[in-house]
Amino acid sequence: MSLPGKNALILTGGGARAAYQVGVLQALMLIRRDSGETQRGNPFRIMCGTSAGALNSAALASRADHFEVAVRHMAELWREMRSEQVYRADSLGVIRSGAQWITLFSLGWALARWRRARPRSLLDNEPLRELLGDSFKISRMRKLMEDGVLDAVAVSASSYTTGEHVTFYDAFPPIDPWSRSQRSAVRADLTMDHLMASSAIPFVFPAVRLEAGGRPHYFGDGTMRQAAPISPAIHLGADRILVVGAGRLQEPVQPRDTIVEYPNLAQIAGHAMSSIFLDALAVDIERLQRINRTIDLLPLEARAHTPLRKVDILVIAPSQRIDDIAARHLWALPPAVRAMLRALGVYGRGRTARGTALASYLLFESSFTRELIHLGFNDALAKRDEVCAFFGWGLEPSAAQDEGRQIRLPYRIDQAGQGPADQTGVPSLPVQPVDDPVAATE
Repeated sequence: MSLPGKNALILTGGGARAAYQVGVLQALMLIRRDSGETQRGNPFRIMCGTSAGALNSAALASRADHFEVAVRHMAELWREMRSEQVYRADSLGVIRSGAQWITLFSLGWALARWRRARPRSLLDNEPLRELLGDSFKISRMRKLMEDGVLDAVAVSASSYTTGEHVTFYDAFPPIDPWSRSQRSAVRADLTMDHLMASSAIPFVFPAVRLEAGGRPHYFGDGTMRQAAPISPAIHLGADRILVVGAGRLQEPVQPRDTIVEYPNLAQIAGHAMSSIFLDALAVDIERLQRINRTIDLLPLEARAHTPLRKVDILVIAPSQRIDDIAARHLWALPPAVRAMLRALGVYGRGRTARGTALASYLLFESSFTRELIHLGFNDALAKRDEVCAFFGWGLEPSAAQDEGRQIRLPYRIDQAGQGPADQTGVPSLPVQPVDDPVAATE
C-alpha cells in the first residue's frame, strides 16, 4: 500500500553521469515488486529535471502511463550509449567546434577569419536532438496530465541574457507561476528546445534561444545559478520528494592520495563543473535539514499556526567518486574527442589520470554508462528499507495512512503557501508485455 499524497522525482544534472539515475530507477522497480506492492503504475505525480536529468525526467514523463516500460527503454538507451549519439565526435565535427576554440586560446581574435567563424561551443550536440526525437514524444506529457496520470513536469534552465534561473513547467490543474530573487517560473508547453537548453553544459554545448516572459533569451544548463534545486517540486505540490543525484554529495573522511602540481585547464574546468552540478544540491539539502531541526523544536500548538508544511525527502547519490570511475574509461572516447581533451589536460589512466572530472561529463560511452547504471542499482538496493518507508511499500493500508501522517519532514513555505521562502552488469527487470505507449502513437 503506497502512502497518500503526491510523490515527486527530482533528477539532477551531470552529463553522462546521469546514467546513474537509470540504475536507481531499475532498483526502485525491483524493490517495489519484492515488497509485494500490487499497484504497478507510475509512483511519481511530479517530475522535475535539470540538465541531463531533464532528459531522463522527460523520458519518464512521456511514458508515465507505463512507467516500467519507460525505465526499460531508458536502460536500453543508456546501456548502448555512444558519444556520436550526443555530439559530433568525428574529426571534422571536432575541428569545426572544439579545435576552433582551442586555437582561439592561443591566437586570440587577431585573425579576421576567426571573427567570421565565431565558434559557439566546444562541441556540437545537434545529434542529441535527433536522438531525443527518435526516443520519445515530449508532446505526450500534456495529454497524460489531462488524463490524470501526471500532475506536473518541470525543466530548469539558466538565462545568459538576464542571469536569471528559470523553471519551465506544465501542470494540470494549472498552478500559478512563482518568482524569487534571481529565479522564476514560466508556464510553458514543454518542447525539445527546453530540453536542449536545460542540458546545454556551459562552454561545452551551445546555448538555445527560448521565449520567457514575452521576450527572447539564450538559455544554458539549468544547474547554473540553481540556488534551490528542491524548490520547483515544492511549488508544484509535492508531499514527498525523491532526489537522485549524479555525483557524491559527501567526501570520505580519509584524505585522498594526490600528486600536488599546478592544475591544468581541464582540472580547473572539472572543478568548476563539479561546483555547478553538485554544490547547490548539497547546500539545499543542508538547509532543509536545518529547517527540519527548527520545526522539531516547535510545540504542537505553534506548528498549527506557522506557515510550514511537512515534506518527506529521500536522497540517493553515488557512493563512489565518478571521477575515479571515468579514469578507467577514457580510452572509450572517440579518438578526435580524446585528442581535443588531451590538449586541455585530460590524460593518463587510473590513479595517475588528470582532468577526469571534465571527461566524466562527456563520456557518453557504454563501458562508462553501464558501470554507472550498476552503481546506481546497488546504491538504491542498499537503501531498500528507506525506499520502502518513503513510498509506504509493504505496509498494510491502515499503517500506510498512519505513516503518511507521521514521517514527512518539514520544508519552509512562504506566506502565500506557494513554496519555499528564500531557502530552500545490472540485470534487466522483467516487464509485463505491454505495448510501448510512444510507439503506439506513431
